Parts: sequence; structure tokens; C-alpha cells
Amino acid sequence: MNLAPPIPRLERLRRDTGPQPDERSTANRTPVKSRAGALRRERHQADYVILVVVVALTAIGILMVYSSSALRGYLSQDADTFATVGPQIQWALLGIAAMLIMMRIDYRYLRLASVGFYVVAVVLLALVFVPQLNIVVGGSARWLKLGPLPAIHPAEIAKLALVIYLAHWFAKRGTRIHGFWSGTVPFLIIVAPIAALVFKEPDLGTTMVIGLTAITMFFVAGANIVHLAVMAGGALLTMIVVGLRGYQMDRIRVWQNPWLDRLGEGFHTVQGLLALGIGGLLGTGLGESRVFVPNAFNDFIFAEVGQEFGMIGALVVITLFLLLAYSGVRVALGAPDTFGALLAAGITAWLCLQAFINIGVVVALLPITGITLPFISAGGSSLIISFAAVGILLSISRETVEKGTWNDNATADRSRRNGRTHLPGTRRSALAQRRP
Repeated sequence: MNLAPPIPRLERLRRDTGPQPDERSTANRTPVKSRAGALRRERHQADYVILVVVVALTAIGILMVYSSSALRGYLSQDADTFATVGPQIQWALLGIAAMLIMMRIDYRYLRLASVGFYVVAVVLLALVFVPQLNIVVGGSARWLKLGPLPAIHPAEIAKLALVIYLAHWFAKRGTRIHGFWSGTVPFLIIVAPIAALVFKEPDLGTTMVIGLTAITMFFVAGANIVHLAVMAGGALLTMIVVGLRGYQMDRIRVWQNPWLDRLGEGFHTVQGLLALGIGGLLGTGLGESRVFVPNAFNDFIFAEVGQEFGMIGALVVITLFLLLAYSGVRVALGAPDTFGALLAAGITAWLCLQAFINIGVVVALLPITGITLPFISAGGSSLIISFAAVGILLSISRETVEKGTWNDNATADRSRRNGRTHLPGTRRSALAQRRP
């Protein structure tokens, strides 16, 4: 006798005909709650393309910093060929640790610290103007020395603080971003203190990066295009008419033809072009530089890459930054909420815009600005902050959602009806909205 309990009719029908339409449509749904009833977010592996790209760029940077600074260190009083690259390796290790920590932290917690982080960044920028605390390099007070702590570059901290706060503010503001008094004017009030303090140092290059990054985020968040265009044009005109100093105007004037003053204001540009030219296709070889390049381990390190590794090496660096840009945009498009999308877009814009401005300066497409090449140029503050920003980007990438799939944890502010015309909606069905 068969004592097994009878199979319900619905179950028999499912076995005979396969999954029903409703079951197929909900097959890819993200579990909303665990058995304990707590909210469980969908998480997967981070975007390892981004991880590989930044590690490769850092490795190239360490190699080039050593190649361009070893002889200088040997000829110094200490005869230390590792005087510059040694600290760079230490900063790189600390930066990787910061990246791994930020990658494991839920990026949403940054919203809680966004206001405080922004205030701290403004205070640090203001302290740069205190003579007892600043370090003047090349006529610019960009570095801050607080007691026994290593010197820091507050503008690097300000970049990340501004990106985080703008992402939080845009996500919270919603459709009001499109308005003049509710969107454009508050945006200017937020960006102006940081941009003005950095420009006052003076640091024109970093001001450009901050301004372009903020404008990119504003556009992605759904800004009024007319307001955006007028604001960008007004800021550029104000900077040219009111803010530029004499030596900055000389740089712009010489940039049009650096050979007119090849031993003066045009010296850096001419030497960089000569280094790129002598490198040819394959380069002169590691450590075999034939053209002296000023600031070879810092602002003009891309010229050193082109000289020693040729056009092939230069194209490898450019390709890595293009991969970073592509992967960052993909993370932004797949982020589960507006804050994550804007945060990913801001970090990607900041790092890639700074990289291509630096490269543009070396190849004489732009006037000399004095900004570093992310992950490659020597500098502890820039390297650690850049790694921390990439860690945040990787944290967002752990929760990205493929287009066309459901994500029950996506917040409503990601949808198009809330004015995010440049962000993809979650496209959740009515069934998902009515879930218990």
C-alpha cells in the first residue's frame, strides 16, 4: 500500500507543465529578507577590472618614480636612490589598505558622514593660509603641516569630500535640482567655498578638476542645461578676468608657442615634447632617459613614460585610464540607488578628468596646471585619497544590478519620474511594488 501523502493538484500541474509565467517572472528576484527577517541586500564580487587597472597604474607609477628620481637621489648628500620611491611604496601600501577597507564598507554609511567630512575639508583648506601651519612650494601654499603628522595636501581631501556631499545632496534634493533657486543657487553655494579656497592658494589645476567634476555630477543629477551653461561660462570668465595672476597669464600666453621662450616659461613644455619625441615607438629603455624633464616624477611623469617606453607605453597608460572611465560609468549605470550612481559618476569623473588634464598638459594641448597624474605621480596624499575613492567605487560595484533584472532593494529615487533623466530607472514591475 502506498502511504505517501497525495500530491496537491497545483503541484502536479507544476511538475507536468514546468514553471508558470508568474514563477518565471519572479525567478531573478532578489530575496528581500533572510529567515531571521532582517533586510539582506544583493551583493556579489567587486568589479575586478577597476581593481586590476588601479594596481597596474600604481605599479607603473612606482617604476617610473624610481627611474626618474634614482639619479637625483644618488647625487644628493645622502646618496639614497630610494629617497623618493621608498615613501611612494609605503604610501601605495597604505592606499591599498584604505581601498580594501572602503570596499568592504557599505557606501551608504558615507551619507551620514558627508556633512561633517565637507566641513572638515573646508577647515583644512582655510588652515593652509595660516603661516605657521602651511608649507609654501613654488610660491603656492598648498601643503599643511599639523604637529608631528606628515604634511598633507588638503585639496585632495576636499575633492573626495565634495564628491560625497554632492552625491548625498543631489539624491536628497530630487526633482528640485532642475530649479534655479532650489537647485542651481544652492549648488553654487556648496561648491564655491572649496573652489575659491583652492584657487586662492593658488592652484588653478586643482580648481579646474574640482569645478569640472562638480559640473559633471550636476549634469548627471538632472541640472537645467541653460543654467549649467551660463554658470560654467560665468565661472570661466570670472577666473580669467579677476582671478588669474601674472605668471598664470604668462603660462597661457607661452602655451600658444612654447618655443618662443624655451628656456623660460616654455621650458617644461618643450622638454616634455622633446622627451616624447625621442622616445619614438618603443622608447629608450627603462632608466635610459636622454632628455632632462623637470618634475619628471611628478607633474611631467607622463613625458618620462613616453621617453622610456615610447608611444606603446604611453598608449598603455591612456588605455588603462579609458578602462577605468568605462568601468566607472558602468558601475554608475548599474548602481542600486541614486546616491550610489552619483557617487560612482563623481569619483570616475574626478580621477579620469584629472588624468587627461595632466596628459593634455604634457602634450601641449593645455597650459601648465601643476596637477599630478593619479596613481602614477609621486605624492602620498593624492595616492591614498585616490585609493580610498576607488575603494568606494568598488563597494558600489558589489551591488550593481544588470539591466532588465529586478532589485527589490533599489530605492524609489532612482526612477525617471523623479527627474533623474540621466540615470536609468529600476523598471520594477507593479508586482514588485506590491510585495508584502
